[in-house]
Amino acid sequence: MKHIDIVSLFEDAKYRNEEITVCGWVRTARDSKNMAFLEINDGTTLKHLQIVVDKQNFDDLSAYKLGSSVKIIGTLVDSVIMEGSVEVNAKEITLLGASGADYPLQKKRSTLEYLRTIPELRVRTNTFNAVFKVRNTISYAIHEFFQKRHFVYINTPIITASDCEGAGEMFRVTTQGYNHNAKTEEEYYKNDFFGKKAGLSVSGQLDGEVAAMAFGKIYTFGPSFRAENSNTPKHVAEFWHIEPEIAFAELPDLIEIAEDMIKYIINAVLKNCPDELQFFNKFVEKGLIEKLESVVNSKFEIVDYTKAIELLKNSGKDFQYPVEWGEDIQTEHEKFLTEEIFKKPIFVTNYPKAIKSFYMKQNPDGKTVAATDLLVPGVGEIIGGSEREADYDKLIKAMKDKNMDMNEYNDYIALRKFGSVPHSGFGLGLERIVMYITGMKNIRDVILYPRTVGDIK
Repeated sequence: MKHIDIVSLFEDAKYRNEEITVCGWVRTARDSKNMAFLEINDGTTLKHLQIVVDKQNFDDLSAYKLGSSVKIIGTLVDSVIMEGSVEVNAKEITLLGASGADYPLQKKRSTLEYLRTIPELRVRTNTFNAVFKVRNTISYAIHEFFQKRHFVYINTPIITASDCEGAGEMFRVTTQGYNHNAKTEEEYYKNDFFGKKAGLSVSGQLDGEVAAMAFGKIYTFGPSFRAENSNTPKHVAEFWHIEPEIAFAELPDLIEIAEDMIKYIINAVLKNCPDELQFFNKFVEKGLIEKLESVVNSKFEIVDYTKAIELLKNSGKDFQYPVEWGEDIQTEHEKFLTEEIFKKPIFVTNYPKAIKSFYMKQNPDGKTVAATDLLVPGVGEIIGGSEREADYDKLIKAMKDKNMDMNEYNDYIALRKFGSVPHSGFGLGLERIVMYITGMKNIRDVILYPRTVGDIK
């Protein structure tokens, strides 16, 4: 049906004193002796549009309850009580969809935990309107960033036969039911759709490297799936993943691109989502805008893993997880480094090779790899990347050391035989960067339908 977006009524003066048609959902309804007031929202803005109803012109207003959807025809005028804003003097009201007294989103502020139980309706709240507007802006900015720099957008397979991370956390893809007659795994999968074991991709990296060896610079942007039994505020089983792969790039080049990208994204949100950021600054994280502005105006720190371990050991802080060289840096360690020591985002580089993936370039010391994680205050790791091992013999040895099935990676190994070059890449979890920019503390609150252990809706 023909109507005008509510955001346009607030932004474009040409609609003032004109008869207009708007549609939306009732967010508040107030009544007095002679007048009634509805506030509606159509999702195009955080601001609600007030509808002024002269009760003499309408027989019954009882149907226009919270959650109901309406079409309004009326005159757009300057707001009587809010300077610089507008409201509509209603001429006609059409009920498009009724809502009952059991509508879950009442006036009282619902907790985020409760709203997770009604994902089909939580998106109508101010919080989630703001979250998904920012998520949209971030997604657009990511594409814009790479397209401006001559990266080619590549769609890598979602169904795959290889586990990129080698951690065995893949969801299996099968057309077969339970088969108690199969004596071995190979026998079970022999008659399956692909004739072998398959799963949902945990990363598009390996396929992205194939494309980078032809196009030079590529990026992927799509879903990844990890069957990781981790029920934390930072983990979901299905998430959106941005993964650039860059030929002729070493670790310092990668770090420069990653920092530029993060700053580009934040600047895009600061420019295009001022109302949303003001909302988060007020209700979610005090000082959020100041934090974001500080990030885009500062140089990220680069810290060697060995130095980071030394700083943690000498901090005098009693950590729950012990700090030892050769162990991974835990969330509490990440928080201390970013929030207490450096007070800004940091790249931690040159991790022990034993705790990193097989494809990472081995450093000359024989103990570490040219890897980096970007840690940010409040969230921890949002980017993990590395220079990739371009040497055929070193890659083969790393895979053998980890007891990997070489046959699953024939295409990937072949890249090291035909014009191999230094190349690097990283992965950015979309939900992680949304959390950082909005201040939201739980990843379940920045994705439409969170998939977590024991919970699929």
